Amino acid sequence: MFTLLREWYSRHFSNPQVFVLAAFLVMGLVVLVLAGQLLAPLLAAVIIAYLLEWAVHALEQRGLPRLLAVTLCFVLFLGVMLGVVLVVVPILMQQIGQLVRELPRMILEGQRMLLQLPENYPHMVTEDQVREVMGALRAQSIVLGQRVLNLTLMSAMQMMNLLVYLIIVPLMVFFLLKDKALILAWFASFLPRDSGLVQVVWQEVHVRISSYVRGKFIEIVIVWGVTYLVFWMLGLNYALLISLLVGLSVLIPLVGAIAVTLPVALVAYFQWGFSAPFIHVMLAYTVIQMLDGNVLVPLLFSEMMNLHPLAIIVAVIIFGGLWGLWGVFFAIPLATLVNAVIRAWPSESFMESHQHHPDHVTPPSCQANADVTCTAQTANFDQ
Repeated sequence: MFTLLREWYSRHFSNPQVFVLAAFLVMGLVVLVLAGQLLAPLLAAVIIAYLLEWAVHALEQRGLPRLLAVTLCFVLFLGVMLGVVLVVVPILMQQIGQLVRELPRMILEGQRMLLQLPENYPHMVTEDQVREVMGALRAQSIVLGQRVLNLTLMSAMQMMNLLVYLIIVPLMVFFLLKDKALILAWFASFLPRDSGLVQVVWQEVHVRISSYVRGKFIEIVIVWGVTYLVFWMLGLNYALLISLLVGLSVLIPLVGAIAVTLPVALVAYFQWGFSAPFIHVMLAYTVIQMLDGNVLVPLLFSEMMNLHPLAIIVAVIIFGGLWGLWGVFFAIPLATLVNAVIRAWPSESFMESHQHHPDHVTPPSCQANADVTCTAQTANFDQ
């Protein structure tokens, strides 16, 4: 057993660059585990900067100076965020309050439907089973009411923190974009000189994570907007709130779509019953999910690897357990990060091919696309 472990260690960690890469990843993981919630605003700012970087880069290619391009993108970002806070958030709060007021009526309607089951299906459902279900529903409704009250009180107490974050996060986004080169150079100053492998893996991870974040943001906005337009045209109550849930459900593929189906069906049923409008809403929701999975996702993520559904579920469980709601939101990007590191981790053939040229490292993403950009990347790695 010891011999096998020694051979495995020699095969994967004998090269000093591999050891540096492993140490770098371990330190990053420790920081995230110990200070993940504390660094949540910084992580949010980094993700927003990722989203805006492509626009800044596009403006730079058109001849604009970096500072001017960053300023224009940042002003546009502030305008969108201000519009969301002043227009979308009040409507969402109004619909949430209306839904909370309607919950007792919905619960009574659900109890009436349950009481009819023993009469309509006496061989399948008994009165004792209905009583047990109703007792469980009452208990859950009490717990839900307490959670809503606690959330309201907590939101009132933490409103100042939210206002502070609304100021701090945009400022961090601006400086991350403006001083991107300086920040990356500062991080690079802590790496050993012989760190070409770390740069290779970082380039691979950077390309995949930035592509994922931008693609997922575009997917959320498109799904949210299309769903809201369709639900609004069909006259569904709480259209903005329900469509937002549908848009956010794409953060957790498969599982999110299944989970959001229930609130969509319940709201439509309690509004119209089992009638033609209910069927229209459910058909429209099904079409939207099919178009998202079969058309939009392949277009946005055609160049990225797809995670297995089991990997997605495991990532949501692990990172959600570590960081709660933030962990659920960042589960797929973090799982993509792990997958990218595994794919970029040097194999024996990689080590042999670079054994005699340790200072010259070609990014893996360039091996399949030998263009001018990759040549520039390779030159940067050589430096």
